[in-house]
Amino acid sequence: MTMGDELPVTSLVLPVLIRPVLTQLEKYDLGASQTLRAALTKAEAAIPGLNYDLVAGIMRRADIPVNMNESLLRLQGTLTENECADLRLNRSEEAFQELNKKSAALKKILSRIPDEITDRKTFLETIKEIASAIKKLLDAVNEVSTYTPGPGKQALEQRKREFVKYSKRFSNTLKEYFKEGQANAVFVSALYLIHQTNQILYTVKNKSE
Repeated sequence: MTMGDELPVTSLVLPVLIRPVLTQLEKYDLGASQTLRAALTKAEAAIPGLNYDLVAGIMRRADIPVNMNESLLRLQGTLTENECADLRLNRSEEAFQELNKKSAALKKILSRIPDEITDRKTFLETIKEIASAIKKLLDAVNEVSTYTPGPGKQALEQRKREFVKYSKRFSNTLKEYFKEGQANAVFVSALYLIHQTNQILYTVKNKSE
């Protein structure tokens, strides 16, 4: 397996698993936490998937069987606001704060999938919530785009198109799930949506702050 093959799980190990651990470490050793954060972030940028390979290697050596897709989805739902600081938009305008809220809301709902997917009635209601949250997120992106200058607006529009593409893929995956019952495919598709949501936030931070 080459690095990156496991996307989106490879791209989410750093923000969902490792950075929150480093945030907790700050309480005991701020310097060590900041040094590790900088080193692992730099390494991930140079070698995408490195943090995933690190965690997966530890799990294999410890002989701990775990579905990383399901686990990362569950972990997403446990993150505190402080543990998501790297993704939080800092501009005070309402449009940016709404995007913070709508992106967090969508990711929170998606994180419930592992617990609710086996209860058809509950899961169908969750799917409706996800569809509504996706629409609200896209509306929030449209509002933020009015504050984004030319090149940045183009980059944000591209991110939005990617998000829409993976939203449609998620819908198709759900249809297949109700035929075939492959829950892991739903977990992977949900992680793609979380990854695309994060990409929107990173783009806004880079182009508008």
